[in-house]
Amino acid sequence: MRSPLLSTCLTGALALGLVACSAGPARDGGDPVTDPPTGTTGEGHGAVTGAEELAEPRLGLTTIDPSGVVHHLDLLDEGVTELGSVGAPSAVSTDGRYLFAETPDGLEVVDSGVWTWDHVDHFHHYRADPRLLGTVEGDGAATVATTNLSTSGSTGVHFAGSGDAVLLDTEALSRGELRERFRLEGEPGPGMVVPVGSSALVTEGRGDQTTLVGRTADGDETGLREACPHASGTITTRVGAVVGCADGARLATVVDDELVVERIPYPAGSTAAPATSFDNREGRPTVAALAGSEGVWLLDTRARAWTLLPAATPLAHVTAVDDEDQRLLALAQDGRVLVLDGSTGAIEAETAPLVADSLAAGRVPTLIADQQRAYLSAPVEGKLYEIDPADDARVARVFETAAEPAFVAETGR
Repeated sequence: MRSPLLSTCLTGALALGLVACSAGPARDGGDPVTDPPTGTTGEGHGAVTGAEELAEPRLGLTTIDPSGVVHHLDLLDEGVTELGSVGAPSAVSTDGRYLFAETPDGLEVVDSGVWTWDHVDHFHHYRADPRLLGTVEGDGAATVATTNLSTSGSTGVHFAGSGDAVLLDTEALSRGELRERFRLEGEPGPGMVVPVGSSALVTEGRGDQTTLVGRTADGDETGLREACPHASGTITTRVGAVVGCADGARLATVVDDELVVERIPYPAGSTAAPATSFDNREGRPTVAALAGSEGVWLLDTRARAWTLLPAATPLAHVTAVDDEDQRLLALAQDGRVLVLDGSTGAIEAETAPLVADSLAAGRVPTLIADQQRAYLSAPVEGKLYEIDPADDARVARVFETAAEPAFVAETGR
């Protein structure tokens, strides 16, 4: 395998944020699939009044610095735009269009203005004016759960400080409105609100007594109650919504207009730590998670099956590319980005230690996979890297940043 060294970028940083060096924009057209995306309405194709439909996705990297200033880097023309400011963020979540920034005021929402509508056998790509949408009020850490569609369905938010469970109307977000479908009072502490079609799963209880409760879009109970001890981590795949539990995962889908939850237990005899955070190339059926220090968990939501892979080196993060080669991307604790064989866990390619200083400072970078490229933030180093996993983990482009890219999302996908 080859470990390419990063070529020197001599350009200076623009006042507004980012400068690119090297060449070759990335594009992610998506894969033909057979499963309908969770929450698809079948209407509108993701169009919003005033938005321009594009022939290909307008991918970008939207960043928020420690003070809350938001920048957007267009990966096609490498132009940079300052979108405004939010409060100083402590965490950021995304669905590929919106950034949900946890700030002292609550959860502030940024619309990047670029998105893709997944219509099963083809895709529609849009661009509109980016904007700051306002704040969802709440106390304490905010856990956000999104779907793969940014103009329909719902977005779930749980505030640990108050215990409030909130379901946002995502279609209203696409029109620039913050509208709550429901807000339920709960017990302070960790929790989740997981959107599934027109319904949601809301956690109740704590620890090994945690239960997933089915709720309608109005907040009424559906009658579904499913035990999920130590619920932690959620992601929406091509098949349905995944929730991590101490004894495996719960896969939530809608069957004949009814919310259904299936149990996917860990393999018998497994002693590896449970998955508590999932990541993948957006919408794909397979997701990856760290299995503590023992390796990597892969969950195939189509096959309803787990696979435990050994880790060749200590890892900080892992994500499933879920392409024809079943590759994984991982961030090693020494700062390298690794391309892993999805069947064995073996290292197929690697970069130099690009983010060693960030990891040493406790600033865990963001690693993002799309169909063609991977993107890695380097908060302390002040860079954003574009990596080609299919070409020996070659560093394709480097973007210098004028301010620390504390949080980054790939938008437009």
